Formats: sequence, structure tokens, C-alpha cells
Amino acid sequence: MAKQGTTIHIKRVYEEPSAEDGLRVLVDRLWPRGIRKDEAQVDQWLKDVAPSDDLRRWYGHDPEKFAEFRQRYRDELTQGSGKEGWTQLQQLAEEAGKQHRALTLVFGAKDVEHSNARVLRDLLTGEH
Repeated sequence: MAKQGTTIHIKRVYEEPSAEDGLRVLVDRLWPRGIRKDEAQVDQWLKDVAPSDDLRRWYGHDPEKFAEFRQRYRDELTQGSGKEGWTQLQQLAEEAGKQHRALTLVFGAKDVEHSNARVLRDLLTGEH
């Protein structure tokens, strides 16, 4: 979990970057369509913390499946293919906190509330 006091935001990569974003980490496996790397202003790209291809395809951003997606994704992060990426993200969150910087999880999905970034933020902040 992130150090208490670390501010963690989630933000679509298509939104304008701002100084309040702090450390910007892309948490998608695929680069978002239609945006150049210089426009995204991403500090890190953690592909390994994103849901597996199989989980991503199964979920299909269907809000009806979100509760099950959340549980399967947590399992991947703690016991499966996302474990290394999850460890890296936790370390970045700690570092951001030590530097008194925010951490912004950047993603491409349209639905903010039913995104993998929301699951990651909730896990980092202990709001599961």
C-alpha cells in the first residue's frame, strides 16, 4: 500500500496533464490510440501492472462485470502475472510520497469508475 498521505489520482491520458499530477504512470498494457508520447507526458509506463490480455478481453469494460473483474484483477496482482508490476507501482507510490509528490495513474479507457486504474488506486489507498 502507498505511504499514508500520498495523493493518488486517476486520469484519462486524453485529459490535459497538469502540475498537480506529479508522477504520471501509464497503467495500460497497450499504448492509448491517437495520442503521441510527448502529448501524454508519461513519466513511467508499467505494462506489467495492467490486466492480462485474457482478463482484459473477458471484461470488455462491461460495468456489469466490474465486481468480478476487480476480484480477478486483484488476484493477478497479488498471485499472478501482475505481481512484479504491482510491486513496482507500490514502490513508485512510496517514492512519490517521500518526495511529497502526487502519483497519477494514467489510462485510456473511457469509463473512469470501471477502469483498472480505479482498482489500482483503491488498492494503493486501502479503499477496497
